[in-house]
Amino acid sequence: MTATHLADDAIQLATVRVRHMKLAVSLAVVTVLLGLLFALVPRDGQSTFRLGDPASDIDLGSVAVPTSATSWGVMVVLVLLTAWAVWDAVGYRRTALWLPVAFGVLAVFAFLTWAAADGLVPVTGLLFGALSLSVPLIFGALGGVIGERVGVVNVAIEGQFLFGAFSAALVASLTGNPFLGLIAAMLGGVVVAFVLAAFSIKYLVDQVIVGVVLNVLVTGLTGFLYGALLVPNEDVLNRPERFPRWEIPLLGDIPIIGPVLFNQTFIVYLMYAVVAVVAWGLYRTRWGLRLRAVGEHPQAADTVGIKVNSSRFWNVSLAGAIAGIGGAYFTLVSVGQFTKEMTAGLGFIALAAVIFGRWDPIRATLAALLFGFATNLQNLLTVLRTPIPSEFMLMLPYIVTIIAVAGFAGQIRGPAAAGKPYIKG
Repeated sequence: MTATHLADDAIQLATVRVRHMKLAVSLAVVTVLLGLLFALVPRDGQSTFRLGDPASDIDLGSVAVPTSATSWGVMVVLVLLTAWAVWDAVGYRRTALWLPVAFGVLAVFAFLTWAAADGLVPVTGLLFGALSLSVPLIFGALGGVIGERVGVVNVAIEGQFLFGAFSAALVASLTGNPFLGLIAAMLGGVVVAFVLAAFSIKYLVDQVIVGVVLNVLVTGLTGFLYGALLVPNEDVLNRPERFPRWEIPLLGDIPIIGPVLFNQTFIVYLMYAVVAVVAWGLYRTRWGLRLRAVGEHPQAADTVGIKVNSSRFWNVSLAGAIAGIGGAYFTLVSVGQFTKEMTAGLGFIALAAVIFGRWDPIRATLAALLFGFATNLQNLLTVLRTPIPSEFMLMLPYIVTIIAVAGFAGQIRGPAAAGKPYIKG
């Protein structure tokens, strides 16, 4: 036997085949839970889905389906998709991306059909609300992706949201210009990120601890300023000019998705651009290459002339500016004024979207949309008066977050140098 044959045999022996069971198990768990729900709490009647918007030029009207028959019919398809995923796992094959996507869409449809027995699901309204709730999460997730890709864990997204929201409300109220308020929000996010970068990069303080402390500090500071400054002068300092909604001609008339995507405010359109630019820049530009090199192997980046700590500092500041835009959305679009602790922990949900999205801008955006959809679904289920306890409704977005991060993300490895300070030499 030649040396070449021996080498080939050694390579074959060294190859370890791994079954990817996580997806199959997750789909099986969801299928079983839905089956138990439909069996233990049966619902009859008709479920109506309103597909169109009465105010739109093209109205698709409504579609009614039998609740029980449709729910169980979709369940059969879910069982088949789960069996397919199990078959792939047993055969050491990776399941195609379309399968979990199709499974998720059908599972949501089956659940909504069950929940909407003798009720109405406004599809356009559901999607519109989900996108609206996802906008700050997407900006926060993009800031988290940039921070961790460059090697700094951005736990301070919550603080950047809050300070951005406060700054936007104050400046937009004083100037009557929402664009100036947006710029102020970005600067507010940069200030929080500046402190995070200074302590974690220059003074080598643990990044997670600094982020948590900053969140507490900003929460207390904005709460104090709200009570001492904004409340006594509410008409002058807390009545910001809000962004109007701009409908894009023709695109806004597309059934279902037109009103959702193309009848939005400036910040939402800005979000589309930021997601595209960050996703493209991270993998297609010199900036993205340097950023990823610093986050993966700072020693190697240093040897080729990249200033590691400077790169981290400025990119963390950029991440803060992007997260600050998410804070501006609260006061300049959704709420219309600043209130104490108005972000309600969404910065941590955005951080979970970063992990669930595997530190990728597009996947993190999709994860943020999932969490926004879960939050809006909670509101819809309350309106439909489903037999699910109200306490569970309030838990739903956080349950989805935990399942997504622990169940689907699992032990995904993030950037190798994230959270680790770099000391030159």
